[in-house]
Amino acid sequence: MTDLSIIIVNYNTRDLLKKCLESVISNWLLAEDKPPAFNRKLKITKPQLLAAEVIVVDNGSTDGSGEYIGKLKRLRMNGLEIKTVLNKQNLGFAKAVNQGINQAQGKYILLLNSDTRVQKNSLNRLLKFAKSNPQAGIIGARLVNPDGSIQPSVYHFPSIKKAFKEFWLGEDGEYEKYVPQTQKAIEVDAVTGAAMLIPRETIKKVGFFDERYFMYFEDLDYCRRARRTGLKVYYLPEATILHHHGQSAVKVGNKAYQWLCQSSKIYNGVIKYWLLTIIIFLGRKIRRLKKF
Repeated sequence: MTDLSIIIVNYNTRDLLKKCLESVISNWLLAEDKPPAFNRKLKITKPQLLAAEVIVVDNGSTDGSGEYIGKLKRLRMNGLEIKTVLNKQNLGFAKAVNQGINQAQGKYILLLNSDTRVQKNSLNRLLKFAKSNPQAGIIGARLVNPDGSIQPSVYHFPSIKKAFKEFWLGEDGEYEKYVPQTQKAIEVDAVTGAAMLIPRETIKKVGFFDERYFMYFEDLDYCRRARRTGLKVYYLPEATILHHHGQSAVKVGNKAYQWLCQSSKIYNGVIKYWLLTIIIFLGRKIRRLKKF
């Protein structure tokens, strides 16, 4: 069995996808610090792991991603294999992830956004932590912005109380994503799916992603389901992933907001969704008024 399966869902982010894949290859082969291009001769040293595969699932892109991904099909290099799935239309994130999981052969599965770049030794650190902590059902990496600043990537499970604390009492990080103030691994409620490592045993226990979520909340839902089975969710700041946040969402405009609302209703239930919407809307309005 393959050590690691990396699933990358792409939608109209061809140029960023290229950089993402280059960073994966560079990270895997322990090559130079600067990610190599595919047409350059790689300076290969000792591989980090025995074998890995990258499964790129394209959701009906119209920016030339499909043609680019098609050229990568079954590419192999020093224990690393690239596989592709080309959908004719946008099937949503959760369904595309499940397509990747169905093909995956790895003992560990890493969900990686197409607008990310893996930083040095991060794959190895994620896997080392997972192997040393069998109770870890999900492990999230530290995300950083292109300018190097740390990006919020950890959630508390949403609640009426936490929404009130953040939007009425000004306690940041109670409801929206936050950055844990730690340099060591810490147990959390949930992590973002932009860089999420899932052991095969977790999938056997928890199941696949809920395909009712077209986009958004599928990561929160999966973490909640994992914790309900007794598994733990961790944030690992030692593993760093650069993330250009929201690049797929900007391609679809208002649809992204519609998917966000729809997914929130599924996750929270309709009544709780509207209560949260009112609390957040009024809280933000009051805070804006206080500034004047």
